[in-house]
Amino acid sequence: MATRPTSTRAPSRRPWTKPWPRLCTGILLVCTLGAGPVTASDAAVTDYTLTVDPSGRGASIGDSMYGIFYEDINRAADGGLYAELVQNRSFEYDRADNASYTPLTSWTATTDGAATAEVVDDDGRLNERNRRYLRVTLDGPGAGVRLANSGYNSGIAVRAGQRYDFSVWARTDRAGGTPLTVSLGDTSGPLAKPLTLKAGNDRWTRYTGTLTASRTSTEGRLAVSAGGSGTLRLDMVSLFPRNTYKNRPNGMRADLAQKIAALKPGFLRFPGGCLVNTGSHEAYEAPDWERRRSYQWKDTIGPVEQRATNADFWGYNQSYGLGYYEYFQFAEDIGAMPVPVVPALVTGCGQNRATDDPELLRRHIQDTLDLIEFANGPRTSPWGAERAAMGHPLPFGLTHLAVGNEENLPDEFMARFTQFRDAIEARYPDITVISNSGPDDTGAVFDRAWELNRAAGVAMVDEHYYNNPSWFLENNDRYDSYDREGPQVFLGEYASRDNRFRNALAEAAFMTGLERNADIVKMASYAPLLANEDYVQWQPNMIWFDNHRSWGSANYETQKLFMNNVGDHVVPSEASGTPAAEAGITGAIGLSTWATSASYDDVSVTSADGRTLLHDDFSGTDSQWTRAAGRGSWQIEDGAFVQSDATAEDTMVTAGDPQWQNYDLRVKATKKTGREGFLVAFGVKDTGNHYWWNLGGWGNTRSAVEQAEHGAKNAVVEDGTTITTGQEYDLRIQIRGRQVTLFLDGKEWGSFTDEPAEPFRQVVTYDRTRGELVVKVVNAQDAAARTRIDLGRRTDVSPVARLTTLAGDPDAVNTATATPIRPERSVLRGVDNTFSHTFPPNSVTFLRIKATAPRA
Repeated sequence: MATRPTSTRAPSRRPWTKPWPRLCTGILLVCTLGAGPVTASDAAVTDYTLTVDPSGRGASIGDSMYGIFYEDINRAADGGLYAELVQNRSFEYDRADNASYTPLTSWTATTDGAATAEVVDDDGRLNERNRRYLRVTLDGPGAGVRLANSGYNSGIAVRAGQRYDFSVWARTDRAGGTPLTVSLGDTSGPLAKPLTLKAGNDRWTRYTGTLTASRTSTEGRLAVSAGGSGTLRLDMVSLFPRNTYKNRPNGMRADLAQKIAALKPGFLRFPGGCLVNTGSHEAYEAPDWERRRSYQWKDTIGPVEQRATNADFWGYNQSYGLGYYEYFQFAEDIGAMPVPVVPALVTGCGQNRATDDPELLRRHIQDTLDLIEFANGPRTSPWGAERAAMGHPLPFGLTHLAVGNEENLPDEFMARFTQFRDAIEARYPDITVISNSGPDDTGAVFDRAWELNRAAGVAMVDEHYYNNPSWFLENNDRYDSYDREGPQVFLGEYASRDNRFRNALAEAAFMTGLERNADIVKMASYAPLLANEDYVQWQPNMIWFDNHRSWGSANYETQKLFMNNVGDHVVPSEASGTPAAEAGITGAIGLSTWATSASYDDVSVTSADGRTLLHDDFSGTDSQWTRAAGRGSWQIEDGAFVQSDATAEDTMVTAGDPQWQNYDLRVKATKKTGREGFLVAFGVKDTGNHYWWNLGGWGNTRSAVEQAEHGAKNAVVEDGTTITTGQEYDLRIQIRGRQVTLFLDGKEWGSFTDEPAEPFRQVVTYDRTRGELVVKVVNAQDAAARTRIDLGRRTDVSPVARLTTLAGDPDAVNTATATPIRPERSVLRGVDNTFSHTFPPNSVTFLRIKATAPRA
């Protein structure tokens, strides 16, 4: 991961609402829900035509069109896909990882008698990379210790009858050894028959055993107990389910891996994201290594007890139990092409520094060459032998590799990227080396990065963006105008900013444009992939989980539908459009701040015909304004309306009529103190749906008009304007229909036209193996789409088609206990060269039609 939101203001975590009942599918569909199908009389209907030319041929679509992006964010690895059940198994947690951490985080050490237990870092350690261990001093009769681990979420989750493999590294100076009792239980009692082991000598040794769960629990605690005398040392305390994905040792949590595999991804991009290009780029060098390091692959291979740990960029400890070998193995297990990402020595994700160290750069370039050898080299090569020793004698078949991630310094990045690429191509000319275009879909960094990528003849550029649903609906044609001579596009991270079905609908509409442009967009992956619901740093996310359950979001179901029904090439098709909305921008007005104190005065709203709709010089009360609880501290001071809390965020107050349109808004604004400037809103439906002019945003580095839709924002127009503290600014916003013009101190600052988004989108592909047309239709509106479909008179068409539909309330969210958005499969009869079908409101529909077309 992951690009920042369009604003530095974190996306709000909107509460998940109770979904409405699902809508059934259209009038020709055999409905499988027990209720009657939607008909034209049940809801508004818009008429469309869809013309398909099966004899034509559009872009070919490769097996790697859709894939997955994996980053250790939201506890995606430890406590997530990596199946280890013990948290902080090697006592390496540190305040450098998280201010709340200690080396005993997630552990409870209980001592009896003359016993002590403490985490130490001394010459008795397990090895140089795994430096800390628990030292237990047992001083005679009655001395004992019980060390209990709480796992993740509510505890260690086990299922009745399942086996769990325990291991620990231990040493003891007690003659005759020290017995260890390993138990698993919860507040209701034991969860398995205890296991007895014996630490037998004063050399670090791995001891193992198996616990079989006697009942199911999600609140288990693993405990290791010892007593007697002497000094006992413990490290790498582990509990692994025997049932991992593909039964791999040190493997993946089965339910999460199965959901990922069910996507049938064409590629796996790993390990990040911001993990790759943030922190120090120095190597691990004991004992004084930098805990906040970029992800460097050599730290993550070999025996797990010898791997380093790191401070995860997202605010927790990263164990590297899930490392490069496991990533490659997992990609192979799910049939995906591995796409590793290596540091370019230019940090991003808000750090934005270039490391100027030629020797360090040469070392990272050599590490990247070694990585390719690790993946592809024969077992007789040095790094191929390392891979073989880990259990994979045959090469992994690496073909693509990315250098860098979301660098905001395009010139500095390109200077380093070309050195990586030249070295790789000199030794491995068949490897595709992927560049990137920064963290946004547009803007100065994006434009400069693309300019440099074109000039350098880069093969493929990785684009990232996170925007609101309207952006995705409006940008279906984004890649229509890209230069067909290259570079090709890898859309490595994208998402509409929420997990509601409306977001998935917008993404689906956008994906029809990706497929139509499959000659230029070669790879695409939604991001992020995973989120543990109790450890969330970012949302939306594709798959959610806790310690015993996992569930796919509405976005997951949409991605899965596309990824399982790609086709081999695009078939030319054309659909009629939705009649454009005649109404202009409508809404009330608002004032707001973000981490700033500001004052406002002389607010007026005047209609286009000169009528005064609102005037407030704040000489009286603030009765015309509506504020939400907890949104700043607003009061009238010296004839101005002041928000005085410089730490509060999103403090919007509103005034006026949501039905206002075609008006001029004027206001005087002054920044008093704080990090940013001020915000003036218009077209306000509510605090989550509006436009606002954000002056001095992003730490007072630039200004923009942002459109907020259901709380998610994206920039419509922006520039480099900054705001001076204490200076009064005169703002005017003119709205005419869908045209907006903005004036700052009497001079035009910018303008834009907000065109209504097209909610009805389609693409058609052909599946050669099955001899089927795959008709993919997205209807992202509340009206049903009654559609006449023309497949051409000379096409041999089967009268029965297979149909899969996702439909429902656009605000619906899939949760652990309810999945209102799920695929409904049925058959559609009466298919012919021309036929009609009504696509339900707010739906994604895939029709698979057996068809043989005449040769063009």
